[in-house]
Amino acid sequence: MDERDWLAEQFESQRARLTAVAHRVLGSRAEADDAVQEAWLRLSRTDVADVANLGGWLTTVVARVSLDLLRARASRRTEGLHEHTVAPRVDGDDPEQQALVADAVGPALLVVLDTLGPAERVAFVLHDMFSVPFDEVARIVGRSPAAARQLASRARRRVHGATSIADADGPRRRAVVEAFLAASRDGDFGALLAVLDPHVVLRADAAAVRMGATPEVRGAEAVADTFAGRARVATPARVDGTVNAVWAHGGRPRVVFGFTIVGGSVVGIDLIADPDRLESMHVSCSLMVTKINQMVEKRLGVG
Repeated sequence: MDERDWLAEQFESQRARLTAVAHRVLGSRAEADDAVQEAWLRLSRTDVADVANLGGWLTTVVARVSLDLLRARASRRTEGLHEHTVAPRVDGDDPEQQALVADAVGPALLVVLDTLGPAERVAFVLHDMFSVPFDEVARIVGRSPAAARQLASRARRRVHGATSIADADGPRRRAVVEAFLAASRDGDFGALLAVLDPHVVLRADAAAVRMGATPEVRGAEAVADTFAGRARVATPARVDGTVNAVWAHGGRPRVVFGFTIVGGSVVGIDLIADPDRLESMHVSCSLMVTKINQMVEKRLGVG
């Protein structure tokens, strides 16, 4: 085996972890893949004879590339693509790789991470999620170890506070989802604004876009305008154990409305219509609700 083949083999053994690091930092699978590919390019141009810990070296490279992408994004005042309902895909039966997939970032955490500055986000992800020592975090973010520790601590307080609010009250979440759907059906613009965060973001996957949805809508007024008088056949449903909403036709889910709710307000809505993703979800919707939906669809001429 020549040196390049050996490097490729070593890199592939680290790919799952590197993808997980980049995905958690960036919140975008596409950008995470780009960061990992850049790490491979840099590795292929590096003399690894002086690299004592290849895994640590690659993690550092991916973290720095991800930090550069975050800073560029911040300078453009844009956010990630938030493909956050899809965990990094890992093939094989390796327990460590399966753990990385199981520990994928949830929607609520990604929303909170987006409120952090780039250095805070990198410090928190590397230290709290991947146990990277603060000395190494400091070199990546260009701060002292003490400053890196403060970055992670500040981020941790914000993350823990916001996610506990997001996940604490199941009945409250259902009430918010039901209020949103009722206001949408009634075309009550004011009631929609009441449950939407001012900076709410609506995103639709490619399949939902083909059905007529807009890929991305930002801001409470724009999102309220999108839904006012619509979502007439959507109903609350448990999706993978969490209350969201679904439009089902013919007894099968066609669109899942994934809500991210923080502090009683909707901060994100994801329209998911991709058949493969829907197939992987467990959607619990009562037979009575399904029959009601079918009757409403018939009257409205839907489907």
